[in-house]
Amino acid sequence: MSRTTPRRRSRGALAVALAASLFLSACGGSTDSQDKAQAPAKPGQKVDLRFWSWVPGVDKAVDKWNATHPDIHVKLEKIPAGSSGGYAKMRAALKSGNAPDLAQVEYQDKAQAPAKPGQKVDLRFWSWVPGVDKAVDKWNATHPDIHVKLEKIPAGSSGGYAKMRAALKSGNAPDLAQVEYQEIPSFLLENGLVNLSQYGADKDRSKFVDWQWQQGVFDKAVYAIPQASGPMGLFYRSDLYKKWGIDPPATWEEFAQAAQKIHDANPKAYISTFPAGNSAWFTALAWQAGAKWFGVNGDTWSVNIDSPQTLKVAAFWDDLRSKKVIKSEPDFANGWYKDLQSGAITSWVSAQWGDAIISGNAPKTTGKWAVAPMPQWTKGSKVSANWGGSSTAVLKGAKHIPEALKFAEWLNTDPASVDLLLQGGYGWPAAADGYKGSSLDKPSPFFGGQKYNEVFAQADKSIDNSWKWIPTIDATYQHLNDGFQAALAGKGTFVSAVRQAQKQTVEDLKRKGLKVSTGQ
Repeated sequence: MSRTTPRRRSRGALAVALAASLFLSACGGSTDSQDKAQAPAKPGQKVDLRFWSWVPGVDKAVDKWNATHPDIHVKLEKIPAGSSGGYAKMRAALKSGNAPDLAQVEYQDKAQAPAKPGQKVDLRFWSWVPGVDKAVDKWNATHPDIHVKLEKIPAGSSGGYAKMRAALKSGNAPDLAQVEYQEIPSFLLENGLVNLSQYGADKDRSKFVDWQWQQGVFDKAVYAIPQASGPMGLFYRSDLYKKWGIDPPATWEEFAQAAQKIHDANPKAYISTFPAGNSAWFTALAWQAGAKWFGVNGDTWSVNIDSPQTLKVAAFWDDLRSKKVIKSEPDFANGWYKDLQSGAITSWVSAQWGDAIISGNAPKTTGKWAVAPMPQWTKGSKVSANWGGSSTAVLKGAKHIPEALKFAEWLNTDPASVDLLLQGGYGWPAAADGYKGSSLDKPSPFFGGQKYNEVFAQADKSIDNSWKWIPTIDATYQHLNDGFQAALAGKGTFVSAVRQAQKQTVEDLKRKGLKVSTGQ
């Protein structure tokens, strides 16, 4: 959605949606000649106009026009916001010679020039990332002309995103903010992010891991600078596996076999839990299996949650649940932490940042854990996935975009900054050379002296970079959570939950006024 307030317009920074009375060329293609001036319709001659727009409330204005102008009828078609497919739809219509008479076109933000030499700039930055305060202090100490004021906010889903959206709506957004990868499309739908390509962001691409860079790219434009992610592996209790004569499973088939062996060896022990209320975890497993839930082609979003790959993953965990060789307790809860401590949970397929979760909540198990690659669906493959991940984005309304981009790039690539963020436990660095020589690149006493991050370094290179998110992913997560929890209560299965989430997600997007197709 795009709304304009007098305050926003005076700032000249936020895109302003204008129902421009611009007649789009109906002849298609390009021409060197100008359209000849058309004569008005003759008195009494009825005219039909087609108008494309996404502005909320415009339908009522069109109805008012049609009621008071019987000879000029305007037919409104609601389309996605410009950067979310609207402009692609217009360009396709122009090319095919089937463009509407009028269309919604935003004022383009004029590219801001960098501050003059010696001119001091103040930037506001909202983030919840641990350790970011030390990185900001480092920047301020070494960049006296560009001062960053950090405001710590709640994590995105715990109130941070609501705060950002309220600030965007009031015209008082910070220059930069923490935005997780999966949330970037929703901010784009609301026209909340700055196109950083026009400020030279593309030149930084080689500094980052490719798949992470792609998370902030839409329609070939860069909207966010990647910061960190969660390449996945298998954390396991090496002492218990050795005791029971079990090797870390290299395939999912071996994982199922190990689940049975563990439970047979100790009826109180389980290989893992299926956290029904954490569908972000399940999403990562589907990602690794080769699923591609979402895509966009022009102005149409594709939804393929119930793909064969996803259903295979759901059926796998349905089978383990039916055999009662896994637990179904929530992760990140007191009972689960206790099970990590006692050995009742012996493995966890998780992201690299899970190391801090385990060591912080089961400190007495030092030396008893190890890390192996994710189990594979095809023996001998080396396919991983990602769970989590975040970026530094420049929000619409930023007063000093070139300087904000400079800070975002430094924050996420400078070795001193990356090391400070690593010390805070922010995740796996997005910087292409962020791992080598860092604090991650060392043996760990907690993991029995293993240089366990070598597993995640390889995993980071084995993630499908074509995975995309949709603007309504939070609703999709909730649909899956509801379905999985219902299955645990005896109503349906994990497979049926996936199929239901597919239908619900399609409806979610349609309610946003977006075009949707299903299947790959």
